[in-house]
Amino acid sequence: MAFFSKKNKLFPSIEPFDSGFIKKGIHEIYYEQSGNPKGKPAIFLHGGPGGGGGTLSRRFFNPKKYRIVVFDQRGCGRSKPHASLEDNTTWHLVDDIESIREKLEIEKWLVFGGSWGSTLSLAYAQKFPDRVSELILRGIFMLRQKELEWFYQYGASEIYPEAWQGFLDEIKPDERSNLMEAYRKIFNGEDQEKKLSAARAWSKWEASTSYINHNPGAVKESINAEFALAFALIENHYFVNKGFLDHENQLLDNVDKIRHIPCVIVQGRYDVVCPPTTAYELSSRWPEAELKIAPFSGHSAFEKEIRELLIEATNKFA
Repeated sequence: MAFFSKKNKLFPSIEPFDSGFIKKGIHEIYYEQSGNPKGKPAIFLHGGPGGGGGTLSRRFFNPKKYRIVVFDQRGCGRSKPHASLEDNTTWHLVDDIESIREKLEIEKWLVFGGSWGSTLSLAYAQKFPDRVSELILRGIFMLRQKELEWFYQYGASEIYPEAWQGFLDEIKPDERSNLMEAYRKIFNGEDQEKKLSAARAWSKWEASTSYINHNPGAVKESINAEFALAFALIENHYFVNKGFLDHENQLLDNVDKIRHIPCVIVQGRYDVVCPPTTAYELSSRWPEAELKIAPFSGHSAFEKEIRELLIEATNKFA
């Protein structure tokens, strides 16, 4: 069992020293830099897709040692237009990351991503392995059918039945054989009130299952209208389209391209959103990577053990 130091708390809150937008077609992609302008470059890839970077993400890194780059992926957070699905795929995001690196004149950087951020980190690293100095991955997610069905059709539903009922209630009983597709029809429809109601239910389901202990604050934030619309519409768009991957095992099969990159994988033992079996499969293909299981944790990066292991990893690579 890992030893968790009391020192591994989130670093103090800081403000960016630089921020701006990159223009890509209809999209304006928000990015910011904080910490030490001459420090080790690191980029934080947020979850969802559609979750937004937020302000807490800066605090996994020692601001005296790291030049911390955070950006909001297309359609969410501070990027514009809000909740847009046009030209919004995994490969658009991979190219956005590379465009930010080029704009900031960074040669190589540490890539840090959890949940969907781990998916995007793997996709980026496999396309641009020479630009990645290290990887820190949490709550591994590779968008395979079994992973999607576990969380959005049957599996996690057996563990959180009361939260699942709220997810089911948005869909007519005769349309429940494919819930992701049923939600897609609502999100692509004209009924704005129904769309918002469904978006809140989609977002609330994930927030209700992300912590090993119920977190009412996270649930309340998840049903904020602006957040929920981007989060739900973008997630559903990516998941219905299987992450825009060539085939579902693409990220696993291409792991040889990145096995030379130092990597720490942090996984909650009781992660219901992205179960440990996926992290275990990845580490089995990538024996050089260091897999760390947080024994009493769920999915969120802000679970105590997971937070401590992530900060231990950023300190190690600093």
